[in-house]
Amino acid sequence: MTGEHPIVSRRSAPLGVFDSGLGGLTVVRALRKRLPGESIVYLGDTARVPYGTRSSDTVVKYALACAKVLIDRGVKAIVVACNTVSAVALDILRVELDLPVLGVIEPGARAAASAADGEVIGVLGTTGTIASGAYPRAVAAASTRAEVVGQAAPLLVPLVEEGWIDGEVPRLAVSRYLEPLLRRGAKVIVLGCTHYPLLHDVIEREAERLAGRRVRIIDSAAATAEAVAAFLRERGVASEAFPPGELHLLVTDLPQSFSDVARRFLGETVPAVTQIDL
Repeated sequence: MTGEHPIVSRRSAPLGVFDSGLGGLTVVRALRKRLPGESIVYLGDTARVPYGTRSSDTVVKYALACAKVLIDRGVKAIVVACNTVSAVALDILRVELDLPVLGVIEPGARAAASAADGEVIGVLGTTGTIASGAYPRAVAAASTRAEVVGQAAPLLVPLVEEGWIDGEVPRLAVSRYLEPLLRRGAKVIVLGCTHYPLLHDVIEREAERLAGRRVRIIDSAAATAEAVAAFLRERGVASEAFPPGELHLLVTDLPQSFSDVARRFLGETVPAVTQIDL
């Protein structure tokens, strides 16, 4: 999170949130729970999902295009609800854009470092996020005592998008990904992908079953919402509107497919989804 850019909009301006697809809606859900008076404009770049398989230069280009759409809609700050963009493009966005930019990795890493108290932290994430090393760097910035071990969990995203968030199939997949982390002594598990909060209960149960003890699960979406709330409060730009704030959903492709799945991520009725071109 940066404190160097001036706020260029008023309290009543919306927050901008973007991701490559659906996963960032878990961040929107956490924001609407924590900051119910804030209006939000969400952009899912569904025409170019996933970002995790793209080069860093391409991710930066896509992220700047998404940010421009949100800026044109008058947002007062941008929340990058994508671990891939947060891992490889956040610093560039903060330099290039004349408004605050907040990511999902730093808040999750700080929450994990606090919960771990020097113990081993395990990170479940996409292949790209784990390969980037972003979580170990972010945890090291928050605590010099914590060790971080990562595990790519590529099957979890399609399971969530297909609605397989309970039962034997997700349990077995989660178990397979957790085992290496727990073998290496992880006492805290960070959900390092915005899809994973929908599997929170399965992950928590399997972690405790495999470890034979309580394992703390850090939801980076919830941690990000707390960080955004603190940021807006410190800047004096938190909305004073009576909740609920408005929610606008934009996508770059397949608005009906997005709408069909979005309710599962949001946990509420989905407003009309608008398709745009980048």
